[in-house]
Amino acid sequence: MTLRLWPYFFRQTLINIINNRTVHAIGLGTMIASLLIFGTFLILFVNLNAWLQGWEHSLSMSVYLQDEISESKRGKIASFIKDQPAAEIERFISKEEALRDLRSALGSQTGLLEGLSDNPLPASFEVVFRAEDSEIDLQRIKKEIENIEGVEEVQYTEDWLERFEGLMKIVRLVGFIIGGLLCIGVLFIVTNTIKLTIYSRRDEIEILKLVGATDWFVKIPFLLEGMVQGILSGILALLTLFSGYILLSTKKMHFLSLAVLDLVFLPHEYVLSILLISVALGLVGSLIAVGRFFDV
Repeated sequence: MTLRLWPYFFRQTLINIINNRTVHAIGLGTMIASLLIFGTFLILFVNLNAWLQGWEHSLSMSVYLQDEISESKRGKIASFIKDQPAAEIERFISKEEALRDLRSALGSQTGLLEGLSDNPLPASFEVVFRAEDSEIDLQRIKKEIENIEGVEEVQYTEDWLERFEGLMKIVRLVGFIIGGLLCIGVLFIVTNTIKLTIYSRRDEIEILKLVGATDWFVKIPFLLEGMVQGILSGILALLTLFSGYILLSTKKMHFLSLAVLDLVFLPHEYVLSILLISVALGLVGSLIAVGRFFDV
């Protein structure tokens, strides 16, 4: 296939898209929606993973106190914590402050707490440890603090990490399933879009073949149509995702009073992967469509 034929192929591709713009617009919109769903899921996964990695480098502990604890018992607990290696009480949170933090975290959903007659949240100490001290035995410290009178429960970062690591495995599995289903859906969309454009030009195709045009001469504009659809859908989906990220990046996601999650966008390799996947799906969908009408 000589280079001088490519201007014809690109011109024919553009003509096909313009002549079947309604079909292509519907297919493009559906592909963008599919890629947006997948991209949103990727952003969620990337941010949760970054959050967990940040926690791995931050040793902290929450010591929840029993209700109606006396000042002397609370002071004894605080003294024991301060005596631990590299430990520092970052904050004491009273029951009232805990409820205020919860109301702040719930935001517009704070009405859910209106029916509470009593404050069910415990007071607590938020304790941090120097991250550079890798010899800290948090499990031992946790058990010793739990044995002190007046302590209800102790939770530390490793507890949360173990729970969220299990959640991340589920999220990863769901991501593979969703991604696979969306890829199948996109292939179906592209295949049917190209099939419709082939049907609209079947008389012209017959004439081209009668005058000696090869199958690949006829196929290439349709393959380019699928590639163009894939490129456009990938770029527009990524632009939409980035616009949503810009709108949300000034905000912070709070997990009660325990952590703050700063939103990050997809890494460059993820962006490139989405573009390559969208182009590949467009090309494969076109190949499937033209393969049913021509001898390969």
